Amino acid sequence: MSAELRSLRDDPFELLLLLETRLRATRLDVAAGQAESWTGLGFRIGKAWLAAPKDDVREVIVPPRPTRVPNAKPWLTGVANVRGELLTIIDLAQLLGMPVGEGNRAQRVLVFNSDRVPVGFLVDEVAGYRQFSAGEQRHEMKPEAGTFAPYLLGAFVREGQPWFAMSLHKVAQSADFINAGV
Repeated sequence: MSAELRSLRDDPFELLLLLETRLRATRLDVAAGQAESWTGLGFRIGKAWLAAPKDDVREVIVPPRPTRVPNAKPWLTGVANVRGELLTIIDLAQLLGMPVGEGNRAQRVLVFNSDRVPVGFLVDEVAGYRQFSAGEQRHEMKPEAGTFAPYLLGAFVREGQPWFAMSLHKVAQSADFINAGV
């Protein structure tokens, strides 16, 4: 155990915060090209395939029927009661300035893994977990990311299919997300 960790032995909350910070840094190492593999939850928006860090998503649910929020931006589709808790539903494609997709049976909501921000991101399809190796990483693809660029952790290519690694935490911290009112 490092001296830094030993010094926090009597302050468990600070110790947990330090460990969480280190864990997040380790999780992002592959997306930054510094680890051997990276696992993310694959999903599709329009024609683009993306992957969110597995710890960004608490669960995947069928889209609930939302109640519209007055004076909210169009991408905030509403709020819904999910197992007794209020969940804000965000159409991720609209938030990113992409064309509004047509609702289909494959649509799912990625419930953001945060106690502070109860939100679900509506996506067109979920492909399950994908593990990418460092050899599949393609830094040169970042300029091709378009509207995803501010939220990217990295990019990969598997069997000719590009995958953009996208941070839902970055989305939830963006100025557009925070300013959901019209």
